Amino acid sequence: MTLINPQHSHSFLNSLNKAQLKAVLHEPAAPLQILAGPGSGKTKVLTSRIAYLILHHLIPPSSICAVTFTNKAATEMRERLCKLIGKQRTSEVRMGTFHALCALFLRKFSRVVGIEGNFTVCDYDESKKIIAGLLKPYKDFLASKDISLKDGTVLSYISRAKAKGMAAKEFIAEHKKATKDHRSSDFDPQDDIQRVVGNIYQDYEKALRRSNSLDFDDLLLFGVKLFNEHPPATSWCRHVLVDEFQDTNVTQYELMRAIAAPTKGCVTVVGDPDQSIYGWRSAEVGNLAKMRKDFGGTEQIFLEENYRSTGAILKASLAIVSQDKSRIPKTLLTSHPLGTIPVLRSFPSEQAEANFIAVEIKRLVASMGGVLRWGDFAILLRFSALSRAIESALQKEAIPSAVLGGHKFFERQEIKDILAYLQLVDNPSFVPALTRAINIPSRGIGEKSIEALIARADKTKMSPLDVIERIYDSHQPDIKPAVKHKVGPFVKTVRALRKLATEGASPPDLIQRLLTLIQYEDHLKKTQPEWESRWENVQELITFASEVEHDVNLVDVDPSADPSSSDTPLRLFLQASMLSSEGDNQSEEDSKEKVTISTCHAAKGLEWPVVIIPAVEQGTFPFYRTDDVQEERRLLYVACTRAQTLLYLSHVSKRKVGGETKTKEISEFVAAATKEHSGIFTLRTPQLPPPERAVVARVLGRPEAPEAEVLRRVAELCVWLSVEATWADPSSQPQNNALSRLRGRCGRSERSFISSCVGNGRQAPIFSP
Repeated sequence: MTLINPQHSHSFLNSLNKAQLKAVLHEPAAPLQILAGPGSGKTKVLTSRIAYLILHHLIPPSSICAVTFTNKAATEMRERLCKLIGKQRTSEVRMGTFHALCALFLRKFSRVVGIEGNFTVCDYDESKKIIAGLLKPYKDFLASKDISLKDGTVLSYISRAKAKGMAAKEFIAEHKKATKDHRSSDFDPQDDIQRVVGNIYQDYEKALRRSNSLDFDDLLLFGVKLFNEHPPATSWCRHVLVDEFQDTNVTQYELMRAIAAPTKGCVTVVGDPDQSIYGWRSAEVGNLAKMRKDFGGTEQIFLEENYRSTGAILKASLAIVSQDKSRIPKTLLTSHPLGTIPVLRSFPSEQAEANFIAVEIKRLVASMGGVLRWGDFAILLRFSALSRAIESALQKEAIPSAVLGGHKFFERQEIKDILAYLQLVDNPSFVPALTRAINIPSRGIGEKSIEALIARADKTKMSPLDVIERIYDSHQPDIKPAVKHKVGPFVKTVRALRKLATEGASPPDLIQRLLTLIQYEDHLKKTQPEWESRWENVQELITFASEVEHDVNLVDVDPSADPSSSDTPLRLFLQASMLSSEGDNQSEEDSKEKVTISTCHAAKGLEWPVVIIPAVEQGTFPFYRTDDVQEERRLLYVACTRAQTLLYLSHVSKRKVGGETKTKEISEFVAAATKEHSGIFTLRTPQLPPPERAVVARVLGRPEAPEAEVLRRVAELCVWLSVEATWADPSSQPQNNALSRLRGRCGRSERSFISSCVGNGRQAPIFSP
């Protein structure tokens, strides 16, 4: 196909650099890998490529499949695409996560893979409860072998097997083969663990099928089966695009191949092997090489111009990751000035490290004259337990902070209470929902009674809810102790909701009715001390229910699709709530006014003006339990490249671990990088003279602060710290202690102004950035 001049045909192409433009204009019939470094505009390229496929190559929007890893990423792409091709055409693109894509197609073609269309997606906690019950019969056996095996560990084994496309029978067969090939006279506890896990895996799958439910891994496995074995499920597809390809596991790769089968190689993937940090989630960075083998003629285009970070930050980050000699050689070029050299500091203890971080955040806010705010700072940790001393230090300095990735909205108790009732209305076979809802509010139905009801259901091949309703209607004898009277309000509530749902009531109306029927607000008042905040969460659930949109458009998929598995409003709402992915439901309340504390993993894909990475030590980077040192190196690289203007790394000589003080050494990653590349870090904290402040403001696209405002804020901070030091020790000389250290971090004009202010005895106002 001869392309017309893109500069005249589509204005959105004008803002692309040379490499980005090459990726967007790449022939749709030839498979493409876009290797995009951090901050290189990959989302812009992906959305521009989709728009170009539609506007120039005239591929129907409904024939394009765009897969992301989070709903948040899908939403961002959708918003950008709307600006390029309009809302109508954007709505026709099949865009969403792997899980959402599979869930919606499985509903349409459920009977093809042997499931019912009203299946429920079983979340992690519900899966753990099922596993816990299945683990009980093995308790004595494991104890006799002195083996500790928890439900979460078993579920992790099963999830890793599913990520490799391995069913229970295959898992057991592989274990038997391994045992036969490596038979040893020595006792191997792993052998017993694998055998128990294999048996539980089989029983777990049976329990899910009885409850007409799939876990998150099943969505992908059944999706692969559907797309491979039923051509009508993929016949609509003409081009597949996959974001964050380096994070795909074996099953997700097979999904991509299955969906792309009708396209004969019309595939575009975006990824960065240097940001492959999810090996512990079964991600396969090798999928990039595998794709080049499976899709002949795959071309690679490198996006190496970084629009996020200053040159000094990129130089230090690349020095760290380039120590991995097995990586695909590539670099990053910045569109910004060199900027301030990243800081590398050593401290005697974690308390000293934490105190430095807190005071330095205050100093930077003051020294930038308010251009930087609390929300511009992120403290990135290898694991969350490192936050204790830092949170304490921030609190002492009255610096507000928020932990990224805290309790997710849909994992909260009150939300799961409401969802359990609605899940039962949609899928009466879903046992986890029944066991939760039957005693919300408390009805005095004990655990043994529930077990008896489930046992009768298994015996009579009915759902537990059917058994309960038949007992209530006197169509079946009661159990002992009797529950007929106790289940009355529960049955009436479920039936009322079922009637409303059948009549087409919207999810918000169903929730409102449920809250009235079970008097849920009163229930919260009686059982929860912080009931007001929980009730607000329930109100937010109603808001969410009113705003649910389809993640993937399925209009005109196939007339042969199962008509009984229609996507009712209730089912779509439940699916959206269960498939809400990590990071999608973070509360943004006051987030712009708080320092972010996050793990390095949770920070991937995000950015902040200032990033501080403490505990850059052996045993932390790389983590002492890791099986993949190079992935740990990439993790530190990802953390460093979250920074836009200022970057701090710190380590300590001694740190308490499990109550014991241990000697620590600097991370081998940083030690090797500094040995090979001198000058990439500095021991001195930035003094931020006017030229450096100008660079920070320019990179962030913010106006510079007047010099007078900088001087005023620095002086206020210093007086405040001097008063604080005096309160801590009235006999101390704050001007010779806290202030002297702070002066050392300030420029000449600030030092002079500080001296005059403190010398004149100015009162310290409450410091507010």
